[in-house]
Amino acid sequence: MATYIILMKFTAQGTKDLKGAPKRIESAIKDWELMGGKVLASYFVMGEYDYVAITECPDDEAAVTASLAVSAREHIKTATMRAFPLVEFAKLVEKLP
Repeated sequence: MATYIILMKFTAQGTKDLKGAPKRIESAIKDWELMGGKVLASYFVMGEYDYVAITECPDDEAAVTASLAVSAREHIKTATMRAFPLVEFAKLVEKLP
């Protein structure tokens, strides 16, 4: 499965309902699982973003769909990035002309 890093920020509504955030996070994890994915780790962070998750999903389409579902229901904005292990990166570099 492909790896994805998701950066998340509370929306204004999410900020108003901070006490509900842990349940919304559980719901978001279930959304990923419904798309065939898995949340490997998730963190509350300080700085520009509020949460970071490291996930796996079968493909880009499933990851985008899961991210859209989470954004639509859980009072967060997401930035989803495909992550490549260094071994895969090295293989990509070898293909450069």
